[in-house]
Amino acid sequence: MHQKIIIIFLILSYINLTAQITGKVTDTENETLPYVNIYTEDGRFGTTTNENGVYELKINRPGDYNLVFQFLGYQTQKKTISIEEFPHELDISLIPETTSLDEVNISSGENPANAIIRKAIDFRKRNAEKLEAYTADYYSRGLWRIKNAPEKILGQEVGDLGGGLDSTRSGIVYLSETISEISYKRPDDFKEKIIASKVSGDDNGFSLNSAQESYFSFYENTIEINSEMVSPIAEYAFNYYDYKLDGIFYDENGNLINKIKVSPKREKDRVFSGHIYIVEELWQIFGVELQTTGQAIQVPPIETLDFKQNYRFSKENGFYVQISQTVDFEFAMFGISGDGRFTAVYSDYNFDPEFNKNDFGSEIMSFAEAANKKDSAYWEKLRPVPLTDEEINDYVKKDSIQTLRNSKPYLDSIDNVRNKFNLTDPVFGYSWQNSHKDRYFNISSPLMGTHFNTVQGWNTSTTISYRQNDNENENSGEFWRLYSTLNYGFSDDRFRIKGGFQKQFNNSSRPVLSISGGIETAQINDRTPISERLNDITTIFFERNYLKLYERSFAEIAYQQEIMNGLYFFGDFSYESRNPLINTTDQVIIYNDDVQYTSNNPLQPDNLGSVPFREHDIFKLNLNTRIRFGQKYMSYPSGKFNINNEKYPTLYLGYEKGFGASIEEYNFDQFKASVTQTFKLGNKGEFGYNLNGGTFLNAEDMAFVDYRHFIGNQTRVNNGFINLSRFNLLPYYAMSTNNTYAEAHAEHDFKGWILGKIPFLNQLNYNLVVGAHALYTEDQKPYSEYSVGIDNLGFGKYRLLRLDYVISNMDGQREGAFIFGLKFLGVLD
Repeated sequence: MHQKIIIIFLILSYINLTAQITGKVTDTENETLPYVNIYTEDGRFGTTTNENGVYELKINRPGDYNLVFQFLGYQTQKKTISIEEFPHELDISLIPETTSLDEVNISSGENPANAIIRKAIDFRKRNAEKLEAYTADYYSRGLWRIKNAPEKILGQEVGDLGGGLDSTRSGIVYLSETISEISYKRPDDFKEKIIASKVSGDDNGFSLNSAQESYFSFYENTIEINSEMVSPIAEYAFNYYDYKLDGIFYDENGNLINKIKVSPKREKDRVFSGHIYIVEELWQIFGVELQTTGQAIQVPPIETLDFKQNYRFSKENGFYVQISQTVDFEFAMFGISGDGRFTAVYSDYNFDPEFNKNDFGSEIMSFAEAANKKDSAYWEKLRPVPLTDEEINDYVKKDSIQTLRNSKPYLDSIDNVRNKFNLTDPVFGYSWQNSHKDRYFNISSPLMGTHFNTVQGWNTSTTISYRQNDNENENSGEFWRLYSTLNYGFSDDRFRIKGGFQKQFNNSSRPVLSISGGIETAQINDRTPISERLNDITTIFFERNYLKLYERSFAEIAYQQEIMNGLYFFGDFSYESRNPLINTTDQVIIYNDDVQYTSNNPLQPDNLGSVPFREHDIFKLNLNTRIRFGQKYMSYPSGKFNINNEKYPTLYLGYEKGFGASIEEYNFDQFKASVTQTFKLGNKGEFGYNLNGGTFLNAEDMAFVDYRHFIGNQTRVNNGFINLSRFNLLPYYAMSTNNTYAEAHAEHDFKGWILGKIPFLNQLNYNLVVGAHALYTEDQKPYSEYSVGIDNLGFGKYRLLRLDYVISNMDGQREGAFIFGLKFLGVLD
């Protein structure tokens, strides 16, 4: 009896698994058509053809169905079919759409496309608002291919990229799928629950294809794709586009569709080109076929981006709703080229959901339990877009490669090769790992750790570290780490060592405990306004020793954790024994007659033997909190990933106390706060500000090292990125204070809004950036500076430079200078 039940169950399971309508869609020349939309007329079931024109519609109940075959540029076909058994095969040949201008009335003499676009702009907001709320099923697939990859890039082995590259150094390097349930309520409540997730070659991986990140609404004024791209029906679209009516046709509902050609007025603007289809009378989007470039979005490796969106008419709310989207792209850089595609399919819309107040919150994405553990039978049953042969082969190949490469013998063999000690390792560093047990040991390069300053002279550092990840659950984010840094200064003949222990307990609230101690040199300005590498250059070649150091022997314990969503705590308690230091060398490579080294005492730069504070011991307590208002987050099994909400600022509050000092007047209290925010202004660029201030109590004679120092700059070089806490021309210690202080920073990047409109100059694709910075301290005159700069400088795909002209006002003295921004400085530090 039990055997019969099992057999019946297996038969029913097989019928359910294979229950579907399948077929191929071609044109009249028998050429296959990729990404044709197929859906039932009620919108409950939907799919698209794959790259080979093959489709599978997941219907599992016999009956009568009205199927719609829709593809931009072709006549929509409706088929009524009666299904008695599955699978049911249905091939379709689509006829190219014949557009006509015969019915267009152009008696007014106005370009008819302009009149249509004006209507679409006038109705843009109310059309977008028609979608008050809905739920839907969502499917996405992402694919990256590489062609002719080199063996090495900048001397580093490329490898086979997880088995994706074949003997021709080409192949799929990323393939993933997602099945989700999504919910939306105006104006901006969104939630996605990922039911199934699959990554080729990683049976424990989770797809990064989320519904919200892949959603692009051309009803908005701008579409964020790194830059804010202007929609062809934005309220100011006529400043960016020219339009031409290429023709009209009627869809299956009898609505007249206008095919509008979209052409940029200036090719280097943040714009698209191609076609947008507008429904007459309703003035809604019927479909888009738009293209942009990497230059436009300011991502140089991207060559082109092609967007195709298809919509169907929803009788429930009289609105055309999106049913599919494909984004094709091509890229090339460092000798690597390739292409890819992201496909999205929406189905089973419900426009009258019954939401309650708990349905939406800060969590915008989550994963169902075992979402990444669905077997191939599950995917065959629910995957709306069938895999191509290439994709099937990639899954099979990567699965077998993963089985091999995750085995202990293979991991051990690879580790044995990697872990071999070479004669150059003492100079360039050495790494050892046990991949099977997730253990890592590293000795950093003493050569890369070699620097020069006037206190230590030539000095070298190396860090020895050991890390153990949680190899029982790689998604937990738990790890512990031991490390020690050894430093030797050749001029002061001093060996210093520090070390510590660090443990992260999970990857959600990210609690981290750190215990450290030892002896080290540290910048007197604890906000590290100048990097060691940049100081090497200014000191050796220009005799400008900006780095000012002191020595501290310390023991410290620190802890940080996100207490609740958006509320982060971090604090530390330490004991420090501090010693002032003086210069021990005057070595230079290039002598400058008009320049000489200054003292290591910022308060008396010409007094080489002076010190900025007396030797002392002190206990310090730091308590800080960060509040990100309106923070959203995505819950991956591997951890919580926070998303800053640009509608709201971020607030920082802090308290610092120095007590138990061996010199009593060195005790102090400091209260500090700051508020910062960066937000986009559509086609007008991005604006950011940072306001902060604080005050000291009981600090009249405190040690100079504990003063509030500011991030100044005397090198005429910075990191090239927007920095809302840095001054461009302020000397590093000129405004340091132990009294009340306040500083303000603001910067606006126009992202082409101004320079893109200037003939000839707009061909360079530069960004105009303006900024203002001000500083007030109780005991000094205010400092201010203003800047005008050009960002995105460079050649071809290499846009790593920025140039600003800055005018400062300090003590009534005005100074102007050019500041060079190098965006690769962070890599060198």
